[in-house]
Amino acid sequence: MENSISNILGIEKPIIQGPLFWLTNAKFVAAVSNEGGLGVLGINAGQYEPTKSIDTTIDHMREQIRETKKLTDKPFGLNLIFSDNPDKDPFTEPMINLMHEENVPVAVIYSSIYISKWFKLLKSYGITTVYRPATPDKAAILDAKKYGVDILVATGFDEGGTVPDKVVGTFSAIPYAVDLVDHQFPVMAAGGIVDARTAKSAFALGAEGIYVGTAFLATNESPMAENIKNELIKNDGYDEVLFKALPKYYRSVPGNLPNRLVEMGDNGASNETVWRTAGNYSGMRTGMLLGDLDNGFASFGMGISMIHKIVNISDVISELSKGIPDTVTM
Repeated sequence: MENSISNILGIEKPIIQGPLFWLTNAKFVAAVSNEGGLGVLGINAGQYEPTKSIDTTIDHMREQIRETKKLTDKPFGLNLIFSDNPDKDPFTEPMINLMHEENVPVAVIYSSIYISKWFKLLKSYGITTVYRPATPDKAAILDAKKYGVDILVATGFDEGGTVPDKVVGTFSAIPYAVDLVDHQFPVMAAGGIVDARTAKSAFALGAEGIYVGTAFLATNESPMAENIKNELIKNDGYDEVLFKALPKYYRSVPGNLPNRLVEMGDNGASNETVWRTAGNYSGMRTGMLLGDLDNGFASFGMGISMIHKIVNISDVISELSKGIPDTVTM
């Protein structure tokens, strides 16, 4: 199953586990890497309580990195989220320096715009960059072409979590990105990919790898709350509710707070007001890690419709691999 992405990342199968914020830890990430994909530590990996302390955040992440290394000798990545203004971003530089100190080989980057300062620093340390623009539109992709990345992720509106601010489905976003990139670097597909069928479709449209979140949450190794795993199984894409937020929208399985957020938006509340009521990103922690849909929300991608039971990470990798061509080259 060797291809350009597996070669770039030093992994067996061109599958990246989405960083998933709070919903990752060393055991979860190592399990993905041990099965041949690329496990990724989210920015709050292994944490249960939020903190604004840079030192505490770095110390927690260092612990998670070292614990992951005890559990796997395979490559894994670390998530970076860039602020639009690097001069007001106190977390990114120490996090990149931590990656260098601890020899983490891959940065999985989420950003609304290309931040040259941080990409240059990562390159100077020899860290591989997987760039997932918040919205993979022409401007974002052309910046990546101009300034350079190792791998680009094309995310469609089918994904869970923070969806792109343009309602373009995954299977429209993939060939659009592939055509714009024009073989300069490989493209991965994200959003709604959970099984062999959806993986095969992504590759048929020109993707050379898949970036998967929801399917990995539906596993025994996932630290997500058990009652939310049950909600994942019980609901499908048509059951999820869509509410206004920042930057544009979020979706969630139904619940007291998610339903209220939809009603607020329908009654004219601003995106800012709805997002504040949702608890911002902490609302996902409350909903998905703590299992409280009265005070939080639980967001899954559209692939939820094809997930019917909780399995092991090895089962997810095996199923996805059935849809990946034996050889994919640029």
